[in-house]
Amino acid sequence: VKLVESGGGLVQAGGSLRLSCDFSEVRFAYRNLDWYRWAPTNQAREWVGDIYRSGTTHYSDSVKGRFTISRDNANNTMYLQMNDLKPEDTAVYYCNTVPQMPWGQGTQVTVSS
Repeated sequence: VKLVESGGGLVQAGGSLRLSCDFSEVRFAYRNLDWYRWAPTNQAREWVGDIYRSGTTHYSDSVKGRFTISRDNANNTMYLQMNDLKPEDTAVYYCNTVPQMPWGQGTQVTVSS
């Protein structure tokens, strides 16, 4: 059972990226799902947002209005659409479920000014 994040990269400020999170061997459709990030200046992961089984989403104030979480239950995949990226969004992005599973490798997002 593992989580695999992908889609990160280097982008200029104001640009967009879409991250994917693939869940293997998980009853994906029955779990609430989260995105987190760990910036180099932080000592811990920061919660970015979540999506409930119902499709309801919530976001941290720092990304609200710029990031959108969605899910594809049929393919065990969750997405994070990130628009209007800022240098302070630079971090390694992780996904996880509720309850939490072992963390994946994450995917690096770097936003240049």
